[in-house]
Amino acid sequence: MPIPADARADLHTHSTYSDGTCTVDELLAEARAARLDAIALTDHDTTAGWDDARAAASAHGVTVIPGIEVTAEHGRASIHILALLPDPGPETPLAHELQRARASRRDRARAMVEAIACDHPITWDQVQEQVAGEATTLGRPHIADALVAAGVVPDRGAAFASILAPGSPYYARHYAPAPEVAVAAIRQAGGIPIAAHPASSGRGENVPEEILEAMIGAGLLAIEVDHREHGEAERTRLRQIARSHGLWTTGGSDYHGAGKPNRLGENLTSPEVLEAMIPASGGASWGAEPMRP
Repeated sequence: MPIPADARADLHTHSTYSDGTCTVDELLAEARAARLDAIALTDHDTTAGWDDARAAASAHGVTVIPGIEVTAEHGRASIHILALLPDPGPETPLAHELQRARASRRDRARAMVEAIACDHPITWDQVQEQVAGEATTLGRPHIADALVAAGVVPDRGAAFASILAPGSPYYARHYAPAPEVAVAAIRQAGGIPIAAHPASSGRGENVPEEILEAMIGAGLLAIEVDHREHGEAERTRLRQIARSHGLWTTGGSDYHGAGKPNRLGENLTSPEVLEAMIPASGGASWGAEPMRP
């Protein structure tokens, strides 16, 4: 079934299964209100929200493209890669990487909370209160929300700029694969790897061009060009890189509900790119996608 010529698709969203503040059902309701035809559900390092998305897609009439935002690391820099339509089976190299990363994230969070608690009124139980459930990928945003609830900082942004910043004495690292390893694992799982906000230098996640080249060599298929953390100069540069390597370009809101100022649909992916990308995942299409409404 062809993709409508005027389809509005946001390929980067989060729910309470990672660090978003909306349940999957609430996310789909908001997508409908934003006049979106499709979204990609891309929670960090997990496919836990996919089952909820099937029911929500049908209820709200919004197509869901199942995805993941995979966390990779180069040196001390965190590099994110969107994986659309990968095999969710537990035996793929991607699944093993994600399981290792989630376990490490939880251990890192506990270590950070123990350190923060020496100077600020916060406990592990308070952090747990910010987590939607056992399937949620626990991370720094949940610590941030606990700090906000305790009155230590006014919002998530302030927490990430101070107590939770990589240069903070409370900061601890967690396991993440190298970017090219993550890209290769996504391709092995039949997914479409997309470099997520690779020019977002404002939060220390600007991807060096040589690393982007290594990701392309490992099988990267697209670059998220249209993102609120990219200025016009960065978008132009990224489009040139994509064009020179024959990659698709995508857009997404990186929506987190109340967790960030980003708004659903503020950046979109063109119907032409969608139509080209979806069959490349191994046969899925707009009409055949199992999460369609």
